[in-house]
Amino acid sequence: MAQQVPSESSKQIDTKTSSDETLPENYYGDLPTRGGWAKPLVLYQNYWLNPERLKHIIPVREHFKPRSDDIILATYPKCGTTWLKALAFTITTRGRHGFAAGGHPLLAGGRQHPQEVVAHLEVPNPAGDLTGIGEMPSPRLLATHLPLSLLPPAVATCGCRVVYLCRQPKDAFISWWHFANSMRGGSSPFIEFDDALSMFCEGFSPFGPFWEHYLEYWKQSMERPQQTLFLKYEEIVSDPVEVVKKLAGFFAVPFTEEEERGVPEEVVRLCSFETLSGLEHNLAGDVARGDSIVVGKSMFFRKGKVGDWENHMSKEIAKKLDDVIEDKLKGSGLVF
Repeated sequence: MAQQVPSESSKQIDTKTSSDETLPENYYGDLPTRGGWAKPLVLYQNYWLNPERLKHIIPVREHFKPRSDDIILATYPKCGTTWLKALAFTITTRGRHGFAAGGHPLLAGGRQHPQEVVAHLEVPNPAGDLTGIGEMPSPRLLATHLPLSLLPPAVATCGCRVVYLCRQPKDAFISWWHFANSMRGGSSPFIEFDDALSMFCEGFSPFGPFWEHYLEYWKQSMERPQQTLFLKYEEIVSDPVEVVKKLAGFFAVPFTEEEERGVPEEVVRLCSFETLSGLEHNLAGDVARGDSIVVGKSMFFRKGKVGDWENHMSKEIAKKLDDVIEDKLKGSGLVF
């Protein structure tokens, strides 16, 4: 179990400062810090976080006011966030946009990346605070990598809808390992596979431990199934049309009888890995993920496959992670 750290209430911070201002110089001094990934992480409220993100996470917890008609897409990193954003956006806005290449924001005519059409709670807007999100008209479509315990308690009780997407941890790890090495600075050493796997199994990874992240939303989905829909990446790959219908119903925008004849399939086609990864505007340029975090747009599209771990792990290595998964999820009802 990760050790307890000082709560945010023990440190008084002006959470409405602009992105040009910084937290007190010694703010992270009391938080356990550990290196090994692309950047050192700090342990805050039992989760390992990028310090650059943490200064924007605390305002979310303290000042974000969820609305009853919000839709929040929550994911552990590298578990299909881009796909879920594309699907949710296309489902909820289908009355405003057609599926033609010249008219849909995600296609050639709109030239928007899925990461750009859904606001990420812990990624600051130009003002560096929650003003932009607070001014968004309802219903809002939002996204987050935060565990449930780092979101305001009202998220669990206000009636907003939360979709949580996770993934077979072995595939999530492989995807994260590739991503982390792609994010290294010029002087940062390559992250060796064995070192990365050991850290991941210990629960040391951004927004980790992964099992705690999964379990928080899993338990919430058991207690409040009308408000929290728990999905696995593998479910979408296996039957994307059925999942699209499930999402539309959960979002309270079910497909009409007329739409049932072809529209869910159109959503799946438009949002497919093949479609989105083949668009020129998704392969060039960057997406800002914080004051100094910039991610190349193409890095959000790697393979989109189930079972890629088999190309990287022997049976013996896979068993090491399987044993961790079984031990940490034991008794919860969540299995992979």
